[in-house]
Amino acid sequence: MSPSECAPTGASLCADTDDEHFHDECGVVGVFGHPEAANLTYLGLYALQHRGQESTGIVSADQGQLHTQRGMGRVAEVFGVEELGRLPGSQAIGHVRYSTAGGSVLRNTQPIFINYRHGAFAVGHNGNLVNAGALREQLEREGAIFHTDMDTEVIVHLLARVPGKDAGERLAAALAQVVGAYSLVCLTETRLIGVRDPMGFRPLVLGRLIDSGGFVLASETCALDLMGAEFVRDVAPGEMVIISQGGIESRFPFPAVGRRMCVFEYIYFARPDSVLDGVHVYSARKRIGRILARLHPRDADVVVPVPDSGVAAAMGYAEASGLPFELGLIRNHYVGRTFIQPAQRGRDFSVKVKLNAQPEILKGKRVILVDDSIVRGTTSAKIVHLIRAAGAKEVHFLVSSPPTIGPCYYGIDTPDRAQLIAAQHSVDEVRKMIGADSLGYLSLDALFEAVGGRALGFCDACFSDDYPLPTPEGHGTRQLFLMKELR
Repeated sequence: MSPSECAPTGASLCADTDDEHFHDECGVVGVFGHPEAANLTYLGLYALQHRGQESTGIVSADQGQLHTQRGMGRVAEVFGVEELGRLPGSQAIGHVRYSTAGGSVLRNTQPIFINYRHGAFAVGHNGNLVNAGALREQLEREGAIFHTDMDTEVIVHLLARVPGKDAGERLAAALAQVVGAYSLVCLTETRLIGVRDPMGFRPLVLGRLIDSGGFVLASETCALDLMGAEFVRDVAPGEMVIISQGGIESRFPFPAVGRRMCVFEYIYFARPDSVLDGVHVYSARKRIGRILARLHPRDADVVVPVPDSGVAAAMGYAEASGLPFELGLIRNHYVGRTFIQPAQRGRDFSVKVKLNAQPEILKGKRVILVDDSIVRGTTSAKIVHLIRAAGAKEVHFLVSSPPTIGPCYYGIDTPDRAQLIAAQHSVDEVRKMIGADSLGYLSLDALFEAVGGRALGFCDACFSDDYPLPTPEGHGTRQLFLMKELR
């Protein structure tokens, strides 16, 4: 976006204050068997707000009809008492979105809601379909008319064309034609359906409502806590869970191809209080910090996190090294994804609006600065400058993930490879570019050690260039062939 597209008269530019992170993808919630299903879905979306802040929506089912409310903005901005009052029924699904495919406009807000020959159907999608473009071209040649830019709409067009005796069979037949990452929550007039792709790239959990005995699906366990639900289990890779008045039915319509859960969930995306596939995220991040202390010991005076995503790793580093942990950077939590800079020269507001350094803690100190990743490097350089400007004598930048060398094509908004600083420069070159006295990354083996072992099965393509599914760059074609053969 150019300055003229976003800045009013007198402002210099529109700055993204968080360009040093891969951006969160989406979050999904489903409720079955509660008289205030939409209200509970709202609570679940509130807990998953970190996964997407651009738009949100809820679809409920009541007496054979589906009702929908959607809007741009955060959950509390879109839904109030009046909006939730328009969503009756004992079952509902909801979605929070950060756009990874399709622009940030109202028509791309999920859940998608359709009526077709088998009735009403709504779907919320976390992930990205790598063959969506080819499928869309094929469907348009056959006469399909698309109303959104989202890859998710491909699924409903396929659904309308396939045979099947029930919604589960038809959905499985549609998904058999797509390749990519998806955790779905789907709603019909009588059923709540959850599906996780065969590799399990994105998380999805099943919970039971303590007061009503109903069921919940959600992207993370932190949503269950707020909704008053107890954790039952993770939805397995390749599993379809169908919830109806008759109970829960589990189907496995896709051949097993090996779990490849996104390892970045444990580094940054998931909320620290969530448990993903049996791994407590906060504990994993502290283990990462302890391993960083083992791999990169430094003569220093204080350990400082880049808040908030670097906090747990910095705590682990401090505990293992015996160095004091201090909040040398204070974060302003009330800053959106973008803000408008005043037309002043010589000052950089893009980081200072979000982070403020504390000279009382940093002056004269040798500082270990811990962050979860370095993506483009521009924000890292500005943060190092902030620390030095506050009087730090040395700044040692430690990263709680391996060097990011590849973009994600499975549901995470990432820069192109050419913009990834670690893909273009050596560690020492990156160190010089960000202005640090030293720079250390977590190794890939150490990352797997922290999250339970490589054998559990993770997607680490952004660190290893090992893509399990095809990409526009030509990676992963062997794995795609294998999946087709298994089908």
